[in-house]
Amino acid sequence: MSNRQTETDVILIGAGIMSATLGSLLKELAPDWKITVIERAAKAGEESSNELNNAGTGHSSLCELNYTTEKPDGSIDISKAIKVNEEYQVSKQFWSYLVDSKQIRNPRDFIVPVPHMSFVQGEQDITFLRKRFEALSGNPLFDGMEYSDDPAKLAEWIPLMMKDRDSDTPIAATRIESGTDVNFGALTRLLFDHLKNKNVDIRFKQNVDDIKRASDGSWELKVQNIDSGAIERHKAKFVFIGGGGGSLHLLQKSGIPEGKGIGGFPVSGLFMVCRKPEVVAQHQAKVYGKAPVGAPPMSVPHLDTRFIDNKESLFFGPFAGFSPKFLKSGSMFDLITSVKPHNLVTMMAAGVKNMPLTTYLIKQVMLSKEQRMEELRQFVPDAKSEDWELLVAGQRVQIIKDTAAGKGTLQFGTEVINAADGSIAALLGASPGASTAVSVMLEVITKCFPQHIKTWESKINEMIPSYGLSLLKNPELIREMHASTSRTLGLIEDLPVQPASYRETVAQ
Repeated sequence: MSNRQTETDVILIGAGIMSATLGSLLKELAPDWKITVIERAAKAGEESSNELNNAGTGHSSLCELNYTTEKPDGSIDISKAIKVNEEYQVSKQFWSYLVDSKQIRNPRDFIVPVPHMSFVQGEQDITFLRKRFEALSGNPLFDGMEYSDDPAKLAEWIPLMMKDRDSDTPIAATRIESGTDVNFGALTRLLFDHLKNKNVDIRFKQNVDDIKRASDGSWELKVQNIDSGAIERHKAKFVFIGGGGGSLHLLQKSGIPEGKGIGGFPVSGLFMVCRKPEVVAQHQAKVYGKAPVGAPPMSVPHLDTRFIDNKESLFFGPFAGFSPKFLKSGSMFDLITSVKPHNLVTMMAAGVKNMPLTTYLIKQVMLSKEQRMEELRQFVPDAKSEDWELLVAGQRVQIIKDTAAGKGTLQFGTEVINAADGSIAALLGASPGASTAVSVMLEVITKCFPQHIKTWESKINEMIPSYGLSLLKNPELIREMHASTSRTLGLIEDLPVQPASYRETVAQ
């Protein structure tokens, strides 16, 4: 067995969208740095980033009702919707930079325009949707949002969903045409193809067995070749753990104090998929409803137009499930082996708090296909079982930690955990995840490379023109940015010529 050791500047664990984004940013900021990527699968983007393992929406809060909540006084809190939308705009700016600089040749390989809609039934939810629309529509990030409770108008927007619908139940929807469908699996592969051309060392079918601090402050990884069993040791000044659900175990192995007291709660997902052309052709939108009572926020039902391998399909779901695995290709012992002395009380508290959620997930697992079809018929009344098949999606691991809300609080979102000296960082959590990858990786860069930020600032501004600026305080900036990125990414045609720099617009 080999015991070869290699040294590099940066190691990225996991070949998903997060590592692909961080690697791409660092190669622009520090082109001479040596970067090694270690991935246990046979190719890039096989777990949470894969197009069949995630919702692939391009989460921008245009339609996701769980990003806006009703306060006790009846008003709508839109702060999270604004934050997620702003972060998605940052991702679009970076992707536009990659297209402009010929690092991605055809944006249609990963992003296409698809209207985003919210859909509700019953007077109570209609009241909520109307108030949400009023709160968002005055915000420049949500320009173009329309509201309707007119069945005739809704039949124009969503003919498949309105066909044979019971007219006695009141319904309403909002619609915004500037939504997108993003194939994050395709984008991940495009980014890694480009990184390979920039001499990034990408190693597949390699499993990180251990991570330890070396005496000089760098990190040493013990890596096993899955096929041969050969052991290699990789040493780096900086390590990013972007292994999706597998990140928690690796963070724990690092031993950094910042990783103590954190647990993980796995949630699996399933979708109903229709590829029948005559059905697919009747629906051109991503339509989100409200999550059932007791369901996790990531289980908001939605009927999505998806573009995969240049073919359209419809996805409905997700149906939540429970599996102790932290990765789709993981081990049934993942959950139990993540329980350590430092997070035992936290995990036990979470178990007590989330019994209703666990019961809900188990019930979801037990659903028959026909029971799933009945849920689908809330969206598509005349859906036929023979037109839809079940697809098992990826695993998500939600963060469990002690917060002001109490011990063992389940967190829905993503979080960067890094050592105090910035030498190692891990990304934990799930949705909105991929859509906000650029903002999240900029956070990693800011936290872990503060000594370089001043030098890198002009390049960051070139890649992300709104960097350091508040979009909300600059409505004109939002419009210029949207026009520019939409043109570059091929989302809108025949736009008038805009100023070359968003910053020029703000200065004016």
